[in-house]
Amino acid sequence: MACKCELVLAAILKFPYRAYFPVLKQNFKGKILVKLNPKHIQQMKHSLIAVLIICSFLLACNSNKEEKSSNTLGGLWSLYLMEKQDSATGQWTEWRNGMQGYILYDDSENMALHLTTKGYEKTNLRFPNFVDTIDLEALKHLTNSYVYFGKYTIDNEKGIVEHARISHSNPGMWNEIVERRFSFSGDTLILQPVEKSISGLRLKWIKKS
Repeated sequence: MACKCELVLAAILKFPYRAYFPVLKQNFKGKILVKLNPKHIQQMKHSLIAVLIICSFLLACNSNKEEKSSNTLGGLWSLYLMEKQDSATGQWTEWRNGMQGYILYDDSENMALHLTTKGYEKTNLRFPNFVDTIDLEALKHLTNSYVYFGKYTIDNEKGIVEHARISHSNPGMWNEIVERRFSFSGDTLILQPVEKSISGLRLKWIKKS
């Protein structure tokens, strides 16, 4: 959909301005002669004000476009690989025999993340909701799912995205603020936790079409 500012500008360009301004003429010495009456002066003032208003709209419109286009994280991403770095050798290996999940960044600074072990959904266990008792094996299985929602802000200069959590599958992590260092390798998004306790992790994501 076209920007409202562009639609307004298109309408302004079609307006018959020439009918409101006097024709410029040159005398024999090449000097431009313009005869303006009070009506012409008033019309010129109104036109100038209109141009200034349109320019302000256009600047605001372009600013909004630039902000949206600068959000390189926007969209739904699927986990491709989660790795852990060996502190002694510096080598990266797949973490916990493989993880799966999604991360979402929308255009309104909302985000969500869901991580599970590979094959988490392939189980015959049953998980009753909002009950007082649950089978121990089922309870252990649920610990392999990690979910949170939050608000996010991007610092492009530092290459940091901040997640301000508003809910979490772990009650002890509600309302925490965490930072992720982000970078790109081709079409792959790479996120690395900043906090020291898990700074040795690296998550690679592929954007969903």
